[in-house]
Amino acid sequence: MNAEIIAVGSELLLGQIVNTNARFISRQLADMGINVFYHTVVGDNPARLEAVIKIAESRSQLIIFTGGLGPTKDDLTKETIARHLQKNLVTDEEALRSIEQYFERTNRVMTDNNRKQALILEDSQVLKNDHGMAPGMVLSTKNHTYMLLPGPPKEMEPMFLKYGNAVLLGKAASQKVIASRVLRFFGIGESLLETELEDLIEAQTNPTIAPLASDGECSIRLTASAASFDVAQLLLDEMEEKVLARAGEFFYGYDETSLMKELTKTLKDKGLTIACAESLTGGMFQQELTSYPGAGAILKGGVVCYTNTAKTDVLQVSKETIDKHGAVSRACAGELAENAANIFESDLGISFTGVAGPDESEGKPVGTVYIGISVKGTPAVVEKMQFGGGREANRIRAVKYGCHLLLKLLANSQSA
Repeated sequence: MNAEIIAVGSELLLGQIVNTNARFISRQLADMGINVFYHTVVGDNPARLEAVIKIAESRSQLIIFTGGLGPTKDDLTKETIARHLQKNLVTDEEALRSIEQYFERTNRVMTDNNRKQALILEDSQVLKNDHGMAPGMVLSTKNHTYMLLPGPPKEMEPMFLKYGNAVLLGKAASQKVIASRVLRFFGIGESLLETELEDLIEAQTNPTIAPLASDGECSIRLTASAASFDVAQLLLDEMEEKVLARAGEFFYGYDETSLMKELTKTLKDKGLTIACAESLTGGMFQQELTSYPGAGAILKGGVVCYTNTAKTDVLQVSKETIDKHGAVSRACAGELAENAANIFESDLGISFTGVAGPDESEGKPVGTVYIGISVKGTPAVVEKMQFGGGREANRIRAVKYGCHLLLKLLANSQSA
């Protein structure tokens, strides 16, 4: 059974909200072994919606709609589908009672247009809405199955999980399980990673291999189909072993993780603390680190030291260093990292200094970055980077490289 997801709502096309429903439903269908080949977004226009429905019917057996089931005039999904399929809309009495009871409980006046939410396609199976008013529904014809779901994720997701997936599991022609695993890499470009895996990608059948890139890092999504979850996982394990044999030195984690998340976990596990001195990044490293629970046990403190005065007076970088080498220098980054660790009495210190852009500084080009890392009581190790992005991209990449360098340092100290 091949599926298509149609999101209805002009607010999606205007960029006012993000279509998270399609992502959620796609993941659920993948677990059932139902292929999703198309995502479509259409505005609140009956003619355009019907045109989209006709296209979907030509290529998909399962068509899932989200949105357009509410009480207002622009909520027209079920009306358009009813006209297209030459079906009547009938009132679901249980849904109507639930809507009436809601208004009674909240001491609000129920306007007539709210009755519209209780309308369903005749001959359809109702999907109860436990978190809202408009019910969902499933209607099957000879060649197609149509599932209508509400737009708000807080209504749609529990409805699908509790009622919708049971209906689809019974209709799915194949009981195969589709499992995916994302391998995350840093320090290697997408093109080089793809080159390293070129023969595996060209020969892929099951599992499939899909390179992805985002925000200065890249990942590989492995997808396997099998008769059971355990067999699918075994296929993924075998392919992962082949991939990591080629690019394992750049691998740092799985699925929805991030470099900072992995660093936070590693520091927690090792019982280590860190302090920061941020010029280039302006506190971005600390902001991201503190977004994870338990950061209070890791981060001892930090200073945003954009000016030379802040570097010398607060973080005790010598004026001689600034005068001789400049603030954007290997020497300055080293002192910043060492002094941050000493001042805050932390196990580790990290510093960022450089030229984010848009203009050069101290005769150094945009994208020049120095990252210093100090283990308390020892001289700092400083890495120089040369990035080629814009101001914000350079700052983001610097933070990621800082995490990457710390993870490498901690991994090497553990192996040693």
